Amino acid sequence: MRRTPLSHRHRLFYGDFLRSKVMLDVMFARWRPIWLAIGLMGGVIGSGDPLPAAEEPWPHALTEFVPLASEPIFGGRGVSLNPAESPWDARIRERGDLLRISRDEWHLWFTGYDGTKTGLRQVGLATSTNGLRWQRVQPGPLLPGEWVEDVCVRKVMRPVGGGGGGSSVMDERYVMFAEGRGDQMQWFDSKEGRNWTHLGQVEICKTNGEPIEPGPYGTPTLWTEGDEWHLFYERRDAGIWHATSSDGRVWRHVSDEPVMVPGPQEFDKVMIASNQIFRHGGVYYMVFHGSGDAAAPRRWATGLARSKDLNHWEKYPVGPLRPIDENKSSGIIVHDGLRYRLYTMHDQVVVHVGPRE
Repeated sequence: MRRTPLSHRHRLFYGDFLRSKVMLDVMFARWRPIWLAIGLMGGVIGSGDPLPAAEEPWPHALTEFVPLASEPIFGGRGVSLNPAESPWDARIRERGDLLRISRDEWHLWFTGYDGTKTGLRQVGLATSTNGLRWQRVQPGPLLPGEWVEDVCVRKVMRPVGGGGGGSSVMDERYVMFAEGRGDQMQWFDSKEGRNWTHLGQVEICKTNGEPIEPGPYGTPTLWTEGDEWHLFYERRDAGIWHATSSDGRVWRHVSDEPVMVPGPQEFDKVMIASNQIFRHGGVYYMVFHGSGDAAAPRRWATGLARSKDLNHWEKYPVGPLRPIDENKSSGIIVHDGLRYRLYTMHDQVVVHVGPRE
């Protein structure tokens, strides 16, 4: 195509444009590493694409929680002067799990123990009609004598029994993933969430099919979507790993690297563990807890992260959902029909509410 000669005025304008463009290119090249570092400091965890859309605002409904009451709504039954006489659930600890089954049916699974450092950790169940006033369903634990703590309970479709021709019958069941003795992950099955069958220790493999290294692995967090099960877990609170399964029996890493690590904020710079996965507005959210204290006794706080693919996570850049000094961890977020509630559970259950949607 024939180019028309530029006038003197146009040549001056074009020259100024080129000089401005060169200056912008130089500035971008010079500041690009700093801009990238700022992006990483904002809390984007993981490598590769796609990354969460960091420019999207965080919903107020999930980030602005205030205490509903000054007192806990559930806790242990109290330690006796004579420790040998303390009830099995004199205190509660670690993460419990809470599900709103229907409008007026809420279930809370909790871990109780006698209050001693080596006391047997056992799982109990309480129910409520509103998620605020709770009643234990029985005096004793659900699985007497079995070490069960840091529980995650979900309703899933899974095969049970045998059908004609050797096929399995699909049924809606409750499954519970939990830490057993020595922080060895176990799983259980139940029809109604009260009478449980132990299905054994959870088997997790690396991406190459080899078992993960021996050692503690726990704080299991389950998410199911269609026929695919997703498991998030921690090892010594040094990071959160992601594995998948088609039936909950055998798991394989999506990556042998953690999908989330401690930091960079103060409240989770030393230790981290996941508590819950849920969806809101087409985005996955993870409730997690972390500690920035190098030595015990540590303060723990509840944080929030989001993802579009369950592998690349962006932490809420403002910080924990409640102040660090409140020492509120093991959080679970549940919608009550009008707004979201944040329940923190270690070592007493405290409820907080967000703004109405």
